Amino acid sequence: MISPEYEVRLYDYIGGTIRSLGGISLGINGAADHRHVLAKLRPNRALSDALRKLKANSSGWMHDVFPRIEHFSWQRGYGAFTVSQSQVGAVQKYIARQKEHHHRVSFRDEFIRFLVEHGIEYDERFI
Repeated sequence: MISPEYEVRLYDYIGGTIRSLGGISLGINGAADHRHVLAKLRPNRALSDALRKLKANSSGWMHDVFPRIEHFSWQRGYGAFTVSQSQVGAVQKYIARQKEHHHRVSFRDEFIRFLVEHGIEYDERFI
């Protein structure tokens, strides 16, 4: 869980990590139990490599900067989706409203609905 006390600095750090990978951060936000990152990444960088670096570096940074949250870690998996340029603005608005949005709809319910709507197979054990 990432409290508001850590969010702004963490998001700045994540944005810097994306820049170090040659990407551009377009939006970062989330609710208590998950984060959304909208970014343009270089086509020569594998998404899994970028996310592994982002998660490892930011986890280490959190432990260094906020030692009292010694048990902080990211979940093992992730969900990643492409976004067409015409939808970037809508996705940015969605990300900006995460806290309010997830007071009404749980992340789990919304994520499953999204997978079903788009015909994406999934295993409930990994959600």
